[in-house]
Amino acid sequence: VEQMHRGGVPNDVVQFVACPDDEVGRRLISHPDVDSVILTGAYETAEMFRSWKPAMHLLAETSGKNAIVITQAADLDVAIRDLVKSAFGHAGQKCSAASLAIVEAALYDDGSFMERLADATRSMVVGPPTDPGSVVGPLIGEPSAKLRRGLTELGDGERWLVEPRQVGDSLWSPGVRVGVRPGSWFHVTECFGPVLGVMRADDLDQAIELQNATPYGLTGGIHSLDDAEVDRWLERVQVGNAYINRGITGAIVQRQPFGGWKRSSVGCGPKAGGPDYVAELVTAEPSVIDRDAADRSYRHAWAEWFSRSHDPTGLVSERNELRYRHLAGEGISSVLIRVGADTPEGALPAALRAAEICGTRPIVSDAASESDAALVERLPGLGVGRLRLLTAASDLLRAGCYAQGIEIDTEAVSVSGRRELRRWLREQAISRTTHRHGRVAP
Repeated sequence: VEQMHRGGVPNDVVQFVACPDDEVGRRLISHPDVDSVILTGAYETAEMFRSWKPAMHLLAETSGKNAIVITQAADLDVAIRDLVKSAFGHAGQKCSAASLAIVEAALYDDGSFMERLADATRSMVVGPPTDPGSVVGPLIGEPSAKLRRGLTELGDGERWLVEPRQVGDSLWSPGVRVGVRPGSWFHVTECFGPVLGVMRADDLDQAIELQNATPYGLTGGIHSLDDAEVDRWLERVQVGNAYINRGITGAIVQRQPFGGWKRSSVGCGPKAGGPDYVAELVTAEPSVIDRDAADRSYRHAWAEWFSRSHDPTGLVSERNELRYRHLAGEGISSVLIRVGADTPEGALPAALRAAEICGTRPIVSDAASESDAALVERLPGLGVGRLRLLTAASDLLRAGCYAQGIEIDTEAVSVSGRRELRRWLREQAISRTTHRHGRVAP
């Protein structure tokens, strides 16, 4: 904030208010004069905020249960190095930190792989941040209930490859638990600390299934030198930030715009640090849509931007692409459009045209013939992941959508293709190492 003021932004335009997390903070973010709230935190926090004010325009980067897949085709030295760095850097307290390693069976069953992983983990120096030799620093406070369970209790079939220990005030040595089973507590629960779970996968296809089986989709990685394996992984993995043959933390503005899928993102917002993030903070007023002008702009935006990937940094040793993917996913095939008497003229045809160009299947619900209560009853069977709200809605409808994991997009339909088409797609950032030990691949 001080830098913005130094840069010329008036003091009354940008202000910093530090307040406790009590009724004062609640009053601030739920105040009727606050148009938007930006959150980085747990998914449960986002749920709490919206329970206070269901109509809140909330843009949130939330939890993650991030995994790195390691196949037989990996460079194991690099893979293990990147795995422990991603899992235990900052004591595992990055939202992008690796919490799971999903290892192909031949490697998992090889005692030498586990021995090397254990050695790499034990080599991480634990200490205070004032010690320049420290690699794993302190926790920000007492472990949460979930983290304490992750650090001290094993699930069925699990054992400690490296058992974590408390070695000082807020200091824990990193731990590795192996034998994590599909669907188990540790497989699907974010712990946010220095503990890594290792899962066994029969092959790459099962590894992808295990990686996608969590409620979250923030970051994920794969280590494989087989391009066909990488391509198959990229086609199916459900994460907002995908990393290939490198660590999965440390996203840089523009290079790897940051933000996830599923419960790792709330509010239909674009990726932080990406080309559309600032534009999301501008509200477009509803207006009559010129269908011909919209169609021209949509087709141009699709051809020039959304149908292709973009790598603005142009690095040689690392490729960083931003691409746009369909909203379809596990049990999701459609976007619901809600219209009513107050929907601007031309908005629905323009929205349908945008959906058609993006290849997204829309479902239309008209408030004139279907009440909010009736629509809420239909939601579980619709298979939609997003509601495009082009009319007024009750708190009942909003709460019903949130309960089904359906995000609500209240942005007015725009004649601008660059602004409108993004609402029918989702972003994915891909970062891929393109060198081997300093030698750039042809």
